[in-house]
Amino acid sequence: MSHQHSLSSSIAIIGIGTMGRAIASGLVHTGVVAASQLTLADRDVSVARELAIQLTGARAAPDVSSACESADVVLLCVKPNDVAQVLAGLHTLPAHALVVSIAAGVTLSTLEELTGGQRPVVRAMPNTPCLIAQGHTVLSAGRHATPEHLLVVEQIFRALGSCQVLAEKHLDAVTALSASGPAFVYVMIEALAAGGLACGLPRDVSTFMAARTALGAAAMVLDTGSHPAELRDQVSSPGGCTIAGLLALEDGGFRSVVSRAVEVTTRTAAGLGSR
Repeated sequence: MSHQHSLSSSIAIIGIGTMGRAIASGLVHTGVVAASQLTLADRDVSVARELAIQLTGARAAPDVSSACESADVVLLCVKPNDVAQVLAGLHTLPAHALVVSIAAGVTLSTLEELTGGQRPVVRAMPNTPCLIAQGHTVLSAGRHATPEHLLVVEQIFRALGSCQVLAEKHLDAVTALSASGPAFVYVMIEALAAGGLACGLPRDVSTFMAARTALGAAAMVLDTGSHPAELRDQVSSPGGCTIAGLLALEDGGFRSVVSRAVEVTTRTAAGLGSR
């Protein structure tokens, strides 16, 4: 993936879990920033040190406060219930610094309140396919974040896949559909593979075919711009085997139960920031 512009910002990444690691690695490997522009911090200092060594040139900070003292952008990659504690320790944050949070359910107004009320903040909701630069991230900007701030954050997350900006009211549904959604797709792939296994396909062959089918079908939706129902109809010949299988899915309430999963997950996401 090529990027025409690189960022000059100094970036502090707080929390080196799955997502923090993916963001740091993606930024360096795509050339959006040099490793020397990154400062990494984690409650387990050895985790930050290990990634800094892997990225050759990034700095591991001994604590959150020292990680942020010269940062232009702070990426909060911590759990929702850790956000308040981490932000309380940011006494050294420069006045101009932008705070970006990936914590589900923690609202822009909460982030603004925890950072003094006047700071530019942006919420970002990435998903785990960001680990292989196939992710999708949705951004929402706080009251003091400028279009220039948003451009910087978009450039950060475009290093990991696609990116779009939506109003904050949509972020709980985004969490359910985009961030939790891969888990639902994995269950579908697992179920398809089990069906192949039941019909005699070897396990590795069945799993590969199921995953490749899901990947190809998703690419068809994105590349053709067609409605999924239209693409489904193209596969469903009258009296054919596909329609027989589709009727079996309807018997099980497949579409309804998948849609409900997104609905229930959205409601749960809405409560995460208040725990």
